[in-house]
Amino acid sequence: MPCARCKINFITVKIVFMVSKTFGLLFYLKKGKSVSELKRLIYMRVTVSSERTEISTKRYCHDIEKWNASLGSMTGNKESTKILNAYLDSLQTKVYDALRFLVDRDELVTAEKIKNKLTGNRERPKKILEVFHMHNDQIKELVGNTYAPLTLKRYTTALEHAKKFILWKYKLSDLEITRLNYEFISEYEFYLKSVRKCGHNSTMKYLSNLKKVVLLCLKKGWLQKDPFYGFHLATKEVIREILSQDELAAIAAKKFSTDRLNITRDIFLFCHVGVLSARSTVGKQPGETRSTLHLIQWYPRS
Repeated sequence: MPCARCKINFITVKIVFMVSKTFGLLFYLKKGKSVSELKRLIYMRVTVSSERTEISTKRYCHDIEKWNASLGSMTGNKESTKILNAYLDSLQTKVYDALRFLVDRDELVTAEKIKNKLTGNRERPKKILEVFHMHNDQIKELVGNTYAPLTLKRYTTALEHAKKFILWKYKLSDLEITRLNYEFISEYEFYLKSVRKCGHNSTMKYLSNLKKVVLLCLKKGWLQKDPFYGFHLATKEVIREILSQDELAAIAAKKFSTDRLNITRDIFLFCHVGVLSARSTVGKQPGETRSTLHLIQWYPRS
């Protein structure tokens, strides 16, 4: 009598899960280096979409003529055959239990994760700041080629904010990637605005920096869901008012401690009142701009 497992075609058994992925399980024979022609090692192949991994069952098929490749099991009524098939049954159950465990926890299902679950090898989970550091290191290597120095500075500041938030909120030096969810994002927004006293637009920029790291995690398969889903990263329009004559006069009367700042003040005033356009100041020498300072002497000075 064939075992209960044999009623399922192990080669074609596929379970569609998480919409776009398929799962396959196959028992097959593999010739070892020091085994006879009639003796083969039994291996188990786990396939998730296009990724697959092989696991040794540590059992042998002593008579390959009695191996049913379509069923992935031995045929016959001998006691040894029943024991072997029962063992393969138990392996199948463990594989499905591992699959169910990952799906129930909303973890990314991979063939390697199932193998680690079966063999007891624990995969070290990725952490938020660890990935953030990796992302920033990549940007650092590309400064001057793809990225500007200010871009690196911006992401470095964003990393420091994220580090301080995790310490403030969770009392930890880092946090597993799987803890990234909508609650984390909303709490981080609150922290930036309340504790760090960041304005709305600055907060949105720091969250956008974090989102780029999140997208990296999604592409690498370290995250199953986007924690920013449903979160609106919308900035507010800033209406800049024109300076009044009194305000311009206050700037004109301000004396700075260095010539550089005084020249910057003069260029700003020239551009503002229309005496010099922003474009006409490019390439000018300090002496050339200072020679026309008399043009704004009409500003009242205190």
